[in-house]
Amino acid sequence: MKVMIRKSERGFSAYVPKKDLEEPIVRAETEDLWGGVVTLKNGWRLDLPPMPADTRLPITVEARKLGDDE
Repeated sequence: MKVMIRKSERGFSAYVPKKDLEEPIVRAETEDLWGGVVTLKNGWRLDLPPMPADTRLPITVEARKLGDDE
């Protein structure tokens, strides 16, 4: 699914245009955000693609939504 990642003074957030949903990212598997699983405030878990740590934001990426068992 397409996800826009952006950063504000409150931290990172993810916007899913198809669902018109924007949620803060509350947990990241990797320190630099990319190439790992992030958890949104609503409980969704998204697997983000590997990107350079200095990737300019906002950016739209293809992320994979993980189920509860993954």
